[in-house]
Amino acid sequence: MDIAKSNIVKSTAGRDAGKFFFVLETQGDFLLLADGKTRRVETPKRKRQKHVTLVGESHSLVAEKIRSGEKITNSELRKAIAAISGGNQDQEG
Repeated sequence: MDIAKSNIVKSTAGRDAGKFFFVLETQGDFLLLADGKTRRVETPKRKRQKHVTLVGESHSLVAEKIRSGEKITNSELRKAIAAISGGNQDQEG
């Protein structure tokens, strides 16, 4: 399991278990995760790789922005995750 920047992962441990996140950065065995709602871009969640499952690579505009280092908004993250998870995440925020 090789998780890279801009991949989409699902948390398997902790109080956020079952939620989807974008990987903003990798730091050795740790990942910096954000979903735009509970974990915003400004303060990403630091989580070990063994506590997440790789959902897949995203080829969305948001993923391209993450890979290229462009600034992304929390709203963009929420919309991209909602599209991937079937739209069951709340769009408010």
